[in-house]
Amino acid sequence: MPTNNVTRFLDSRKIKYTAHELPAEKIGGMEAAQILNVPAAQVFKTIVTAREKAKPVLAVIPADRSVDLKSLAVFLNEKKIFLTTQNEAEKLTGLQAGGISPLALINKGFQVVIDSACESFDKIFISGGQRGINIQIGVRDLIELVNAKVGAISKEL
Repeated sequence: MPTNNVTRFLDSRKIKYTAHELPAEKIGGMEAAQILNVPAAQVFKTIVTAREKAKPVLAVIPADRSVDLKSLAVFLNEKKIFLTTQNEAEKLTGLQAGGISPLALINKGFQVVIDSACESFDKIFISGGQRGINIQIGVRDLIELVNAKVGAISKEL
C-alpha cells in the first residue's frame, strides 16, 4: 500500500481509509474513476480558487462536474471567487496538480468547501496529496479532518 505524509497522518489519527495506487502522471478525476472502476460522481477533485483578500479556497467537487464560482462566492459570502491557473494552484499549495488534496493542506490556512454531492456517499475518493495516490475515505471523517463546509458549489460539465 502506498504511503506518504497523508497516509501517515490518517494512520496517526486512526482514520479508516484505503490508499489506491494510480499512474504517477497527472490524470483527471474522470480517468481516475475509470482506473478505480467507480462512478465518476464518487471521485472528487480539488480545485484551488482565489478570493480578493483572504487565503485561497479548496473547492472539492465530483470529477464529473465543474466548480460553480458564483455559487461558491455566494456560499462563502464573497463578492467574487476566481479560478487559479495550474501554475498558481501549484505555487499556492506547494503540491503538483493532480496531487492537490485538502488532506495534505491541513493547518495551512486553506478554507475547504466540499460539494454537497458528497452526502450521497458513505465514502468518496480524493487525491492523496501526490500524483499516483488516491484515498478512499469516509465523507464524515474527511469533513471533520479538514474542517470543511458542505455546500452546492458545482454544476454539470
